[in-house]
Amino acid sequence: MTQSSSLNRAPSANLRLLSRPALPVAALALGLLLCSAAAQADSYSTSGSAFTPTYIALNVGTADLSRPITAFGVFGGQQQGQAYGVAMGNYFAGTNYGVEVSYADFGSVTRYGGSTKVDGINLSMIGRMPLSDSFNLLGKLGTTYSRTNVSTDSANSNLAGSERGFDWAYGVGGEFKINANWGATLQNAEHFVKYPTTGSERISSTTVGARYYY
Repeated sequence: MTQSSSLNRAPSANLRLLSRPALPVAALALGLLLCSAAAQADSYSTSGSAFTPTYIALNVGTADLSRPITAFGVFGGQQQGQAYGVAMGNYFAGTNYGVEVSYADFGSVTRYGGSTKVDGINLSMIGRMPLSDSFNLLGKLGTTYSRTNVSTDSANSNLAGSERGFDWAYGVGGEFKINANWGATLQNAEHFVKYPTTGSERISSTTVGARYYY
């Protein structure tokens, strides 16, 4: 495993890596969590059993692995990976906020004459803001323990290696409640993951998913 001082930065230092397009997503996720915590505990009283505290979910979509931005050389390179994930969450009784643990695979892309593969485990605080009995805005803020593996051809061997570690993650989305047990989601998430030579880089994922409440 490649180690350097740039790979051991605290999460607070890594906040400086947030680009301007990512800031609104992080701010919206935090705002949704704060609004969820402040929401009235009886906000679901008219929904009966439509909202239960525990769920499992499956998600599929795409991941943007265009960072780190660096030359691909004569080999070219891919920037989009096939993303999928599984999650389990729990909303605290009578509230709009809780916790979620999930696994995400951001896929594998071809670059540098080899491949780059990233996956990780996420732990987040979650919140929901009901706009109606059947639709919620969703927000999450937490940390992802990522694993990155980069293989290359001999000409780019200085970029190869493996790295893993914790860093920030956040996301926003929406949920449509189909019935008391099923919901459909559309979510966008940003994960900061460790790369062997460049430190933390952002991966964006957009997924659709199904939730089962029990």
